[in-house]
Amino acid sequence: MGRFFSDTVEQALRDIYYQMWTGRGQEAMRNLEQASAAGDGDASCLLARCYCGDQYVWDGHHFPEDDLKATKLLHKSVEQGSAIGVLVALRSRELTPELMQKMPFASLQEAFDEVLAKAQAGEPFCQYTIGNSYFWWDFISIQGKDKNDFASQEELRSYLRENIVKCEDWFWKAFRGGVFWGGNNLKHYYQNGDEDLVLPQPEKAQDINRIGAEYGYPNYQYNYGAQLRQEKQYDEAFRWLKKALEGGEVNVCYYLGVAYELGQGVETDAAKAAEYYKKGLEEAQFHRIGCSNRLGALYYDGKGVPQDYAKAFQLLKWAYDQDTTNNWGAYYLGSCYAHGYGTQQDYALARKFLEMVDWQSKNAFYLLGYLYARGLGGPEDIQKGVALLQKAGDHSQAQEELKHYKKTFFGGKWVRR
Repeated sequence: MGRFFSDTVEQALRDIYYQMWTGRGQEAMRNLEQASAAGDGDASCLLARCYCGDQYVWDGHHFPEDDLKATKLLHKSVEQGSAIGVLVALRSRELTPELMQKMPFASLQEAFDEVLAKAQAGEPFCQYTIGNSYFWWDFISIQGKDKNDFASQEELRSYLRENIVKCEDWFWKAFRGGVFWGGNNLKHYYQNGDEDLVLPQPEKAQDINRIGAEYGYPNYQYNYGAQLRQEKQYDEAFRWLKKALEGGEVNVCYYLGVAYELGQGVETDAAKAAEYYKKGLEEAQFHRIGCSNRLGALYYDGKGVPQDYAKAFQLLKWAYDQDTTNNWGAYYLGSCYAHGYGTQQDYALARKFLEMVDWQSKNAFYLLGYLYARGLGGPEDIQKGVALLQKAGDHSQAQEELKHYKKTFFGGKWVRR
C-alpha cells in the first residue's frame, strides 16, 4: 500500500496532478475505474473529479466530461468510506443528509481530521482539500457552527476571518507539492479577498504565473508565456511556451504560431506557423478561432502553405461563424466574396464584411470604395466610394480607380467621368 492511499490512487495522483506532464493521465483514469469498482472510495473520489471537466482537472488529459457520472461516483466514494470523498462532496454541495447517513464517520469533523492528518504529513491533494474547506467556508459545517453560537456579530466575523486565512498556507503547500489548483485559488484569494473579511492583496498574485511555470506545470508555463507576450518580452515568452507544449499544453499552439508568423522571439517561418495553427485547430480547447483565422489568412496569401482560396474561405468563415463579434478575418472574407475566391461571388456580402474593418487597411478601403463607387452589392454612392479610395492612399489599384471620377465644376460633387 502507498503511504497515504492505495498504490493505484497514489500513482493516479502523480499522473493526474503531481507529474501531469507525463502523458499517463488516461492510463491513470482507467486504473481508477478498476479500483473504484473494487471498492476503493478514494479512487471513486478522484475518478469523479476526472469526469467534472477542466474546472477540476487539467484539460490536457482530455478526460471525458460527464456530470451525472461524476455525481454518482462522488456519492459512491462517500459510501465506500473515503474521507476526501466526504469533503469533496461537501464542497460540491452533494453531501445531502441522506448521504451523510451512509458515510462511516461519526461526523464531518472526523472525516476532516483524517484528511488533515494526511495534509500535515505532506500529502498535496489533501493539503488542497483542506485549503478548500477554509477557502469556501465549509469549515462552518464541519465544525457544526451556527450564528447563535456567537455572542456578537464581531465575534462571528473574527471567527470567520481566523478560519478563512488558513487557506493561504494550505494552498501554497499544495501548489508547491503538485496541485496547480492551489495556485489558481491563491490568485483568486489575493486578487479578490473574501467579502469584507479579508482584503485583496493583488501584489501577491503578480508572481504566481512565474512560480507555477517554474514548478513545471504546463498550463502555468502557458499562462506565464502569454503574460510575457503581453509585456512584449518575446524571447522569454517563446521559451516558456515551447516548454508548455513539450509538457502537453496544446493551447499554446496559437501563440507559437503567431511567434513564428511574426518573428517574435524566433526567426520568422510561415510554414512552422501554419503547422502550429493546424495543431491548435485540431487539438486545442482554446484559441481555435484564432488558429483558424490566421491559418486562413496564410492560405489566402500563400505564405507557408500553397495558396488555396477554398481552404482560406472555409477557415475564415468557420472562425467568423463561431463568434460573429470577431472581425479579424473581415477583409479576407470581404475579398473572397468580392472576387469569388473560394466561394460564390456576392457583392452584398463583400460589402457587409468590408464594412466591419475598423483598422487601417488600404486593401479594404480600396475594395469597399470600388464597390460603393460602382454600385456593386448595394446602392451606388460615388461620393463615399471616392472618399474610401482616397483613404487607401498610395494603393496602386485605388489610384487607378480614382482616375474614373471627377468633381463637378459647380458644387464639387464627385461623378463618373
